[in-house]
Amino acid sequence: MATVRSAHTVWNGDLFNGKGDVTLDSSGLGTYDVTWKARAEESGGKTSPEELIAAAHSACFSMAFSNALAEAGKTAERITTDAKVSFVPGTGITGSHLTVSAVVPGISAEQFLDLAENAKAGCPVSQALAGVEITLDASLES
Repeated sequence: MATVRSAHTVWNGDLFNGKGDVTLDSSGLGTYDVTWKARAEESGGKTSPEELIAAAHSACFSMAFSNALAEAGKTAERITTDAKVSFVPGTGITGSHLTVSAVVPGISAEQFLDLAENAKAGCPVSQALAGVEITLDASLES
């Protein structure tokens, strides 16, 4: 059965001078201000579609990686994933760069990197972003 999550935005004004509010409906976690300036320049305490995509990508990758580790008989003590989604005005979203570090007892560096790359490819958000370059830096902590 499919799971559906929802959010909505109310926008007022034109693109460059207007502003909006993005509400996370499914979770009820809040409403966040969004503006063009926050998207194309400095965030100034507001969010952007790219920040929301980065949050989704970092969470999705972490979940996919933890599952890949479990399927290999390994359990991470901690996985920390950072996602940076790039946006170029006039072009659009140009990429997502994932940086992951993790503590995984009993895993080789080679297996760690292989599983991280597989998780990057298998993550549903990575698949949704297939039209842009997705890069990964992965480091195994001791």
